[in-house]
Amino acid sequence: MADSDEISERYLARAIKALNALNDEIADAGDDEPANGPVVGSGVPNADIMLLKARPRPSEIAEGVAFFGRAGAAILKSITRVGIDPLLIYGTNCAKRATDDLSAPDGPPAQYLLREIQIIEPKIVVCLGAETAEFVNRIRVPLAAPLDATRLGEVQGLTPTIEALVTPDIDESLDDESEKRRFWRAFRELGRWHDALPPY
Repeated sequence: MADSDEISERYLARAIKALNALNDEIADAGDDEPANGPVVGSGVPNADIMLLKARPRPSEIAEGVAFFGRAGAAILKSITRVGIDPLLIYGTNCAKRATDDLSAPDGPPAQYLLREIQIIEPKIVVCLGAETAEFVNRIRVPLAAPLDATRLGEVQGLTPTIEALVTPDIDESLDDESEKRRFWRAFRELGRWHDALPPY
């Protein structure tokens, strides 16, 4: 009979395989224009925490990886500040390309994100910005309750097994001290949420 470590390794291997297949699909879709290149998620494939932004910035498009650049550095600093191991994090964007339309509830971005959530099986999704929370509502995650994008810094129930936290948009908060403080006031709730998790 397999022990818990073996089972965890099998789940991780399955998640890695599924994410690789998804990322290959994202990379193969769309045009070959560098300014509209694909941006895939980054982090641990079985993470407890999914960080979700609406759209990739130029630095992310250049590298093809979500949270590359200023937003990623700011998030890493914030994660460390609230005492969370970065190995518990997976980050991605709703839009996988700069020109993706996020208005459709069943377009490619919706389908990709639904698959990412299914693969990662996070305990919490951190929606970085109102546009992100509204997109999560729009795509109809199975068994999901609607998120209130105005309830910044409050943990909300998303599904029976996934919670959600809405914060201001990290990309829009970086160049203004008052916006940085507003982001931090909401984001630090993630630390309290993490501290309250059972020790297993």
